[in-house]
Amino acid sequence: MAKACAELGRVIGERRNIEESEIGQLPYLQAVVKETFRLHPPAPLLLPRRAEKTTEIMGYTIPNGSRVLINIWAMGRDANIWPEPDKFTPERFLVKAVDFKGGDFELIPFGAGRRICPGMPLAIRMVHLVLGSLLNQFKWSLPDELERNGVDMTEKVGVTLVKAVPLRAIPSHV
Repeated sequence: MAKACAELGRVIGERRNIEESEIGQLPYLQAVVKETFRLHPPAPLLLPRRAEKTTEIMGYTIPNGSRVLINIWAMGRDANIWPEPDKFTPERFLVKAVDFKGGDFELIPFGAGRRICPGMPLAIRMVHLVLGSLLNQFKWSLPDELERNGVDMTEKVGVTLVKAVPLRAIPSHV
């Protein structure tokens, strides 16, 4: 969080909302958003698909007409794709160009291809704008107990992913 706050202060100045036109000037904030979506996608599974023909994927035969579910939560934690997959490391997106459109199918929190979420462009812009503005206008800290024990980021599985232990943010304005 300190790196994102430093970038925001350096690029746009402190204590103001960021503008949409400034998102492109904030590569570390963009990396934080991508890493967040990698570890915590909006939903654990994409909408079901149906196999149009019998095919083989990685040694598994998928019969024609089968219902296929894509587990994007597991893809985001695949050690074959992501080094140290359970570690929050935004820097991984600074050294390799990965976008949300799923060109390489590494990061597809909004699906891919013809069935990609039509709200994706708006959602991505809004996450950058809100997160950037919150980080830039407030000083954030953890209560002493959480500082010692760490934040429990365990998720409770459902239609969407929510934290098993809800978090409460109490910002103090700078």
